[in-house]
Amino acid sequence: MRLRSIPADMDASKVAQIDQLLDRAVRENKVHLPLAIESGSRAWGFPSQDSDYDCRFVFVRPTAQHLTPWPQRDVIEFLVEDDLDANGWEFGKALRLLLKGNAVIIEWLRSPVVYRGESWFRDDFLEFAKQMANREAIARHYLHLGERQRRVYFGDGTAMAQKKIFYALRPAATLRWLWMRPGEAIAPMHFPTLMDECDPPPDLKREVEELMARKALTRELGVAPLSPTIAAFIDREFERGRELWEAGRARVTEDAKAQAAAFYRGVVERLDGSSGRSDPEP
Repeated sequence: MRLRSIPADMDASKVAQIDQLLDRAVRENKVHLPLAIESGSRAWGFPSQDSDYDCRFVFVRPTAQHLTPWPQRDVIEFLVEDDLDANGWEFGKALRLLLKGNAVIIEWLRSPVVYRGESWFRDDFLEFAKQMANREAIARHYLHLGERQRRVYFGDGTAMAQKKIFYALRPAATLRWLWMRPGEAIAPMHFPTLMDECDPPPDLKREVEELMARKALTRELGVAPLSPTIAAFIDREFERGRELWEAGRARVTEDAKAQAAAFYRGVVERLDGSSGRSDPEP
C-alpha cells in the first residue's frame, strides 16, 4: 500500500515543491524512494505558523548501482529556501546509524506526516528497529542532543527565544520516558503524547501546554528568561541521564551486522522486483 498523509493546514505550494524535489531525486539519481516524511516541529506536534518544512527521506540504490568499484554518496540534499529543505540518507547509512544508536531514523519511521512511501518498507524497517535498537545508545543520543541544545540556546541563563525551549525539552522528556520504561527503547515521536506518557509534574505540564498553545497561534513567541520550572525539569533529567547512560558505548555485534545485511538485501531485491518504481510517477 502506498503511503501519503498530509495535514490540511500545510501550505499546498510547499508540499508541491517537496513532491517535485522527491521526483527529481528519483529521476536524477535513479534510485528507489520507499519513504519520505516531514521531520521537525510539524511532525513532533508543536508547529507554529512560520515553522520550516523539513522533508527527510530514505533512498535505496538498485542492484546495478552496487556493481561498481567507485564509492557513491550516501546522502541526497536539496536546499531550496530558508524555510524549506529536503535531504535523504541511503538505506545502508540509515541502518548503520541505527545500530550505533542514532535515533533519527526511528523518528523518521514514526513521523505522522508522510509525503510518499511504501507501507511494507516503513513497517518492516520499524519492526527491525524495535528489535535491534540499543536502548542505552538511544538514551545517549537524546542526552547529547539535549545537552547541546541547552548549551547553544540558553546555557548562560539570560533571555532566550522561547520557541527554542522545545529543542531541549523534548530530549529531556524522552530520557524520562526511557527511565520509566526499562524494557523499551523507542519513545513516541509526537511531543504531546510523549509528555503525557512521561508523567511530568503538574506545574510543568500546565506551563508547557500554555507555551504550545501560544506557539501554535503566533509567529513569534518572543524572548524571555528560561522558566525555573522548565529549567529544573530539563536539568534533572539530563543529570539522571548522565548517571545512567553517559559511561557506555554502543558496540555493533557481528550478529547485528549480519541481520542488517540480510534485511538490506531483502529490501533491495523487493524494490528491484517491483517494476523499478517505489514512488508515484512524476
